[in-house]
Amino acid sequence: MINEEITDREVRVIGSDGTMLGVMQLKDAQDMAANENLDLVKIAPQATPPVCRVMDYGKYMYELAKKDREARKNQKVISIKEVWIKPTIEDHDFEFKAKNACKFLKDGNKVKVSVRFRGREMNYASLGEQVLNKFADAVAHVGTLDRKPKLEGRSMTMILSPKQ
Repeated sequence: MINEEITDREVRVIGSDGTMLGVMQLKDAQDMAANENLDLVKIAPQATPPVCRVMDYGKYMYELAKKDREARKNQKVISIKEVWIKPTIEDHDFEFKAKNACKFLKDGNKVKVSVRFRGREMNYASLGEQVLNKFADAVAHVGTLDRKPKLEGRSMTMILSPKQ
């Protein structure tokens, strides 16, 4: 809340230079802020009495937006790529999927490897776990095991993350 949006009778005021000016009537605080061509901004509404600060609100909001843009620019977005395999996968298909997973890991993405069980393959869940462990060993030079193989419904999944 700024300037006329503040409805409290008394407020504790902090000056534009950061000094505590004390508790005063709202009208006096607004007049003081207007004399300095600044805004009266409520910064702690839950306090008794509420704390207001004399500042240039437009400049303050610009600085916040600038910091937010800078933080967003510096962050690294990590996405999860998914690789599906069967418990009875052939060697060439396995190598192809492992090569793709290595490429994803080198790009800095996490990889979710899933084994899909169909029909009676559910009786051989241990076969799927063996394939996933073999897959983790195949990409161990570029990625580490983030989450061990876990059975979820009709599929078993594990997550690999890139090495630091």
